[in-house]
Amino acid sequence: MGRRRFYALIAAGGTGGHVFSAQSLAEELLQRGWHVKMSMDARGARFASGFPECIDFEVISSATFARGGLLSRFSAPFRILAGVVSALAGMIAKRPDVVVGFGGYPTIPSLSGAWLLRIPSMIHEQNGVLGRVNRTFARRVDKVACGTWPLELPSGANGIHVGNPVRAEILQRAGDEYVKPGKSENRIVVIGGSQGARLLSDVVPEAIAELPENLRHHLKVSHQARDDDAGRVSRQYAAYGIAAEVETFFYDIAERLSKAQLVVSRAGAASVADICVIGRPSILIPFAAAAHDHQTTNAKPLVEAGGAIMISESELSPSALGAGMSSLLFDSSSAAEMAKVALSLGIRDAQVVLADLVEQMAGNARRCKKTDPTGESE
Repeated sequence: MGRRRFYALIAAGGTGGHVFSAQSLAEELLQRGWHVKMSMDARGARFASGFPECIDFEVISSATFARGGLLSRFSAPFRILAGVVSALAGMIAKRPDVVVGFGGYPTIPSLSGAWLLRIPSMIHEQNGVLGRVNRTFARRVDKVACGTWPLELPSGANGIHVGNPVRAEILQRAGDEYVKPGKSENRIVVIGGSQGARLLSDVVPEAIAELPENLRHHLKVSHQARDDDAGRVSRQYAAYGIAAEVETFFYDIAERLSKAQLVVSRAGAASVADICVIGRPSILIPFAAAAHDHQTTNAKPLVEAGGAIMISESELSPSALGAGMSSLLFDSSSAAEMAKVALSLGIRDAQVVLADLVEQMAGNARRCKKTDPTGESE
């Protein structure tokens, strides 16, 4: 009988940034013949429609102490414990070769189970500052894969820079030719992370409405908005005579980014990675309430290199954003140079490096074990 396939348990959830990075690793491991199982919460499962069909999924119980009312916070440890028990049961029934967490409270059960069962484990941190859960586990896992570098790590943590992996659909558009802004149709993509951003919904339509008429009438806008904002944002664009598609989630975001002359975005690590891999000029507006202001840290390398404009929330207004848009849409050479700089900073092989690390960990662990006397394979 042949040797059984490697088996990876990948934990992610909460936001699209965590899930999309996990998806990239899963896609790479599948190409290498691995069996992959995804563990996530109900929020993360909303972004799983683009995953390959052969991946197993489990929705596991977890919770955060950072949000919700008194009852929610009181019940959090019990929900986390239930998730850990469930994760342990699953790992005992079918032991993974490696467990990989991508941050956020939904990874607590899987990473806890890996630690208790001494299964090789790794976390990946997308942002320029360790998240709460990743900071908790940084010294309890074998490796900390860092999407942004340098990253401050706790003493004793084993960090390595790999970059932020992007999904296959983004890689397929990597380096697509950038069409400079011109007198014909110009496309603007507005993304506020996987769940939209109310601030962008409040400010961007007003900013575009303030653009000169000869520019405004040549625009086509793709605007991602929260479910409870989408209707009013769509009506607002229509009232201003601006051609716009407003959706709560764009399943063809890679194509839209590829065709865009300008991207207006929050500075989540996954969004910045997508923008750089495809290579597009952007105006980044970091989320001010992000822990330790990590979105500003995410944006700085691109901004300092000349590949993006950054506007802080405290300085954001329709006129300030409109001025930034005009400066790029009227100056096609500057926009093209920004696209070139962004592309130069894009990391296209992060998922390959990450998968190499996972395989190395799994191979080392197997060599340390005694040969399976049954010789069974999957």
